[in-house]
Amino acid sequence: MAKSKNKVEKEVVEEKEVVQEEVNEQEAAAEATTEEPKEEQCEADQLKEQLNTVNDKHLRLQAEFDNFRRRTQKEKLELIKSAGEKILVDVLPVIDDFERALQSMQGEDEATAAMKQGVELIYNRFSEFMKQNGVTEIEAMEKEFDTDVHEALTKIPAPSEELKGKVVDVIQKGYMLNDKVIRFAKVVIGE
Repeated sequence: MAKSKNKVEKEVVEEKEVVQEEVNEQEAAAEATTEEPKEEQCEADQLKEQLNTVNDKHLRLQAEFDNFRRRTQKEKLELIKSAGEKILVDVLPVIDDFERALQSMQGEDEATAAMKQGVELIYNRFSEFMKQNGVTEIEAMEKEFDTDVHEALTKIPAPSEELKGKVVDVIQKGYMLNDKVIRFAKVVIGE
């Protein structure tokens, strides 16, 4: 029996060793399987982060493009509105000359009346042409002085208390093209 007891003890020790080896192998396998998901999880996190970065860049690029498109549309619209500004500004002295010509024609004889009528006809056509192109005259006489549309040439004593700080005389008319001043009204202010 002693032999069989030793034999049994040996078998038990061997079985313990075999079981211990199997447990060690299973633990090693479990560690290996937990490492793989950790590595896969790290890769997944990295991919998610890259995806978020790419999405963010895409959204920013799309917003930047929308801003660019709106800005260019606005610039085009303003360019269309003021396309002929230089030509219209160059025509303004001609209108001034017509107004002076009309003021100088004071005679009542037939020749002067016919000439005045012809000049008025041309002046009216020019005025209508300017209105069609968006040019409007700046109202200045007896209005409050506004540095955004008026250019003060001088100050004189106001003829009445009501005209203090207001425009007393207009030396040269001012004009606007679609709410943009193309020539300031040159005025005299009462003080």
